[in-house]
Amino acid sequence: MDHPRRLQVLQAIVEDYVHLREPVGSKALIERHNLGVSSATVRNDMAALEEAGLIKAPHASAGRVPTDQGYRVFVDRVAQVQPLSSAEKRAIQTLLDSAEDIDEMMGRSARLLSHLTQQVALVQYPRKKTVTVRHIELVPLSNAMILMVLITNTGQILQRNVATLHTEEQLSFWRRVLNQQCEGEPLHLLTELQPTPPDAPGLSPLWAALQAMGSQGDPTRLLVSGTAYLAEGAVDFSRSIAPVLDALEEQVVLLKLLTGIDRNEQGFAVSIGQENPEDSLSEAAVIARGYGPDEAAALGVVGPTRMDYSMTISKVNAVARYLSKILSES
Repeated sequence: MDHPRRLQVLQAIVEDYVHLREPVGSKALIERHNLGVSSATVRNDMAALEEAGLIKAPHASAGRVPTDQGYRVFVDRVAQVQPLSSAEKRAIQTLLDSAEDIDEMMGRSARLLSHLTQQVALVQYPRKKTVTVRHIELVPLSNAMILMVLITNTGQILQRNVATLHTEEQLSFWRRVLNQQCEGEPLHLLTELQPTPPDAPGLSPLWAALQAMGSQGDPTRLLVSGTAYLAEGAVDFSRSIAPVLDALEEQVVLLKLLTGIDRNEQGFAVSIGQENPEDSLSEAAVIARGYGPDEAAALGVVGPTRMDYSMTISKVNAVARYLSKILSES
């Protein structure tokens, strides 16, 4: 689609539909936009856009709405990132600068991004220096209870009680096996390790406790905020929003959305409707952006395809930029 005027008509249709939530007709376009052409020309342009699969008529409506492909062309060819107001910039900086620790900063970032965009916000925790296992100690508390102590290369100490009968010989054997397999391993990858030998007597409860500790060091932790906004926009989904809500419960799915979408030359990624890897999100749009050192972590939003892409991209970029700045100074 390289026709400048038809791109202008597509832009007008997308913007009107996003803001008014109703199919857009040629008469309304003439009245609301200074297109500089006759109504007959606008009708011809709309017919060409429809033939190209960029707009469609919902049901028996006289108006037209954008298709997923139409939104894609709009994002790639037409949309201009809107600058934030001075007040919005100050609010972001003030809120994030005053956070006392990483958990508070991440929580504030998710809530802020959701509030700014009126969409569901996803924020991945920043990736830190790899935390590895330095040593595992097993301390007998009784003849049926062991305290497992895991010490990391950063000096972090994780503890977990494990209910299991044991002898001193068994403790010595388990301690040796666990340290042989786990010393030097990244903490978050313990959840993927398999015990060797897999049938070592009595090792199963200890290994389960170890994997639970590993999940505490998972650098793929995500925060989700603003699911209520999705419910408010349920009218934008022809099917139930239940599949989307279910997808938001799956951390693996969300990480794939944030980190698995190809970013454009401006550094952000947009996945629209059927482009999403999950069928449950076939009526949703995702906007994501990397942040932090090497932009290794990501944040973004999920909402209906009928979203204000220009505004949303701008606010996702802004929060990512401020978070990166704070992390670089800390």
